[in-house]
Amino acid sequence: MSAEAAVGALAEPIVELLRSFGSGRGGTAEVLRETAAAVDQVRAEGRATVDRMYQEWRGRAGDAAVDEALRVQTSAAMASERGRAMAVVVERADAEVAAGRREVEEILRSFTAEVEAMGAAGLTAGGVTALVESAIDHIGRAMRVVERVRAELDSEAAAMRDLARPVPVPGQVTPAAAEPGDAVVLPAASVPTDGAAAQAGTSLAAAGGAVAAAGHTLFGSGLSPGGPHTGPASVTTPKTPDHGHDSTVTQPQGNGVTVTLPDGSTVEAPNQRAADAVRNALSAVGTPYVWGGETPGAGMDCSGLTQWAYAQAGVSLPRMAQEQGYGHQRVGPGDLMPGDLAVWDGHVAMVIGNGQLVEAGDPVQVGPIRTENSGMRFLGFYRPTA
Repeated sequence: MSAEAAVGALAEPIVELLRSFGSGRGGTAEVLRETAAAVDQVRAEGRATVDRMYQEWRGRAGDAAVDEALRVQTSAAMASERGRAMAVVVERADAEVAAGRREVEEILRSFTAEVEAMGAAGLTAGGVTALVESAIDHIGRAMRVVERVRAELDSEAAAMRDLARPVPVPGQVTPAAAEPGDAVVLPAASVPTDGAAAQAGTSLAAAGGAVAAAGHTLFGSGLSPGGPHTGPASVTTPKTPDHGHDSTVTQPQGNGVTVTLPDGSTVEAPNQRAADAVRNALSAVGTPYVWGGETPGAGMDCSGLTQWAYAQAGVSLPRMAQEQGYGHQRVGPGDLMPGDLAVWDGHVAMVIGNGQLVEAGDPVQVGPIRTENSGMRFLGFYRPTA
């Protein structure tokens, strides 16, 4: 073996370690951000769709449609939020890989410079011994860099796996035909979708593809990837026309407070007080219904629950259910957020997000958002913290 070939053989382990960092191609983070922005656009269009459903589709079927459309909105929100978080993870991993690559490149240059500096002396027995020792030292340094970067990427991979949990999207179903005057009830896992919802599903699928691509770009191929709630009336009652329901407030974009619901979904409350009120109300789930009750665990009625939950969050509400919307901003279904109140002329419930509300039935319980309650007149949705 020639001297040049011998030196090349000594340097080859360092070269191989350098190759393990991959080509350094980027762009995945940008794809994830573009996908998140596309889903956000679908959500914005979906709010108007929910409002149209509420205006045009009456009765229990309309409530079910709005409920499931809001679940689609929550799924889209979770997807866009995760997409942006994934972009941050990818960028951080890219930076860690790039830093490691630069360090190993410098180690290779250092070894090459030592070989060149030895010149003819490197061909002697003593010179060869020195070269081997230098090669062992440089290879050890390069190995330590690779091990450090792999440890860093293990942490990023764990973060990516956590973010890549499936985001549930309600399936599509056509409501059954009904006789005039009958109520149509859709299964809880169904949703009558329109173009906006279909676009959301497509965007979510695109986000999933981007996530898979992100896994392959990390470190080349070296990373493993009032009264109690009595439920809807048995016969649909006409909804009181509500010509002033349009939203007068809009959803905050990324400035709210995240709340994790009992079903595992994450939603964004408009502010800390609303988030605290939701958590307070949920802590009372299971409390038996007691007319006039205001004590979690012992007994509560509908307005007692919402009044107590908001009082603990620093917001004062009247005791009567039908008065709890007084003086507060009215919101449309498309702009509903956790903490908003659904108010009837004899009942009140609190929206918690993902198409759900919490209310004092018997016991305090979580159920789908609706606008009907045993023939009571629905007064609207209100935001006490606006």
